[in-house]
Amino acid sequence: MNKIAKSVVLLSCLCLIVCSQTLLADEAAEKAAQTATEQWLALVDQGQYAESWGTAASYFKNAVPEKQWVQSMKGARQPLGKMISRKLKSATFTTSLPGAPDGQYVVIQYATSFENKASAVETVTPMRDPDKQWRVSGYFIK
Repeated sequence: MNKIAKSVVLLSCLCLIVCSQTLLADEAAEKAAQTATEQWLALVDQGQYAESWGTAASYFKNAVPEKQWVQSMKGARQPLGKMISRKLKSATFTTSLPGAPDGQYVVIQYATSFENKASAVETVTPMRDPDKQWRVSGYFIK
């Protein structure tokens, strides 16, 4: 093998190593974010809206006052009734989102069934807070 071919093989191997490490890091982030999200959703499912606000990301708490969050959740979630089932549809790591500061985010979508709405999509966006903990920074139901 000549020098150029050896260099190409070496660079290819190096690229594969770097890419696989990045993928593993993204997968680990997605898993940690999903765990934090499921703990947060458990509070929301139990109607503990003030507690869910208290455990949300600092960005979220700065954007939405607690009282406003509780009122909006009472208006949006209570009419849906009890959560029947929730299945993970997707989890995508990203470092930027429209209208949000750059950071580490995972956009998670669940196919959810409620007592009064058989088919819904919940989109939950946890972010990595400055203390390195994953916390929810956004929540939407369609």
